Amino acid sequence: MSTPTVETVMTRDVVTARLDTPFKELVELLATHRIGALPVVNGGRVVGVVSQTDLVHKLDLPVDGPGMRLFGRHREARIKAAGDIAGDLMTTPAITVTAGTTLAAAARIMDRRRVTHLPVVDGGDRLVGIVARHDLLTPYRRTDDDLRAEIRQEIVERSLLLEPTDIAVTVDDGVVTLTGTVDRRSTARIAVSLTRAFAGVVDVVDGLTWKYDDSEEIRRRYGFDAQIGPVVRL
Repeated sequence: MSTPTVETVMTRDVVTARLDTPFKELVELLATHRIGALPVVNGGRVVGVVSQTDLVHKLDLPVDGPGMRLFGRHREARIKAAGDIAGDLMTTPAITVTAGTTLAAAARIMDRRRVTHLPVVDGGDRLVGIVARHDLLTPYRRTDDDLRAEIRQEIVERSLLLEPTDIAVTVDDGVVTLTGTVDRRSTARIAVSLTRAFAGVVDVVDGLTWKYDDSEEIRRRYGFDAQIGPVVRL
């Protein structure tokens, strides 16, 4: 089962800036293209990122004035407020990912580093794309019918090697309900786990039952508790 990566959702035709791109041109690029950040590229390599947040420091306080003493506590913001070109305004080093980074990993990086855009680079730090926070939600835009068909094919048939009739899959607004009776309790557990991790699934309702409870067997063999799901009624 394939895991969605940045490559599947990134923008490949990236609007970029140079180190000497003037402030007003940066503002125009962001506004014209309706984007939130610009990778700053030098010699084909990403050296920083200019975002709307970097630019609005100009509005915080004037470089000279009575509020400068308070503003002086924030050295980085003060420097950016005084900057006139991308090289002075950008956040560096750029936080980047590769095309093979999973969407889940990209989301964790954005959250941890408090950024909304990640330039996508190859092995030599050359720009190949950019991914924004809203791009990570792309898998959730699939229709319920498409999601149901993919879960049946990828999980029920390909991963679990079951017949399509063994597990009934219904989807309502991204919430997947699994019903039916499978051979083992562990099979039901795996089916629910794989479905929950499937890109685009909002939640999973577990309605699966099983013919044989292999929890004790799993516990003896692997040392963990395999309990999951409803009580089987045969």
